[in-house]
Amino acid sequence: MIAPGDQAPNFELLDQDGRAVKLSDFHGQPVVVYFYPKAATPGCTTQACGVRDHRADYESADAVVLGISPDPVAKVKKFHDEEGLNFALLADEGHRVADAYGVWAEKSMYGKTYFGNERTTFVIDRDGRIARVLRKVKPAQHDELVLGALAGLG
Repeated sequence: MIAPGDQAPNFELLDQDGRAVKLSDFHGQPVVVYFYPKAATPGCTTQACGVRDHRADYESADAVVLGISPDPVAKVKKFHDEEGLNFALLADEGHRVADAYGVWAEKSMYGKTYFGNERTTFVIDRDGRIARVLRKVKPAQHDELVLGALAGLG
């Protein structure tokens, strides 16, 4: 897994509108990259709506927020539109970026084992280095933790 101080792996994924988004497009400003398991599920909706509702706080920190799931563009688009989200959601269908960040993990629910995104957030500084890693974040606490980490960037 990537650790604080490491260079954030660059990536290019399609957003909810089918546009290519590269991490390197945001060099010079803080970026919050959060991996979530599946669009339109209760925890992921809580997390995404929290980011939406704290838009002014993220803007005050000059931060860009990118949410990444293994869902296809069409599903990400539907989720984005239904929740009125005001930040980019990226489709990582082949989980290439999740693999690069070390968050594609074996999980289990109701006795069933499967692979998926571990709910993990990376706060990336202006120089493209990992400033903070927040693993297995509880959706309702996400914004408080991330905004605290952004405040620590100075």
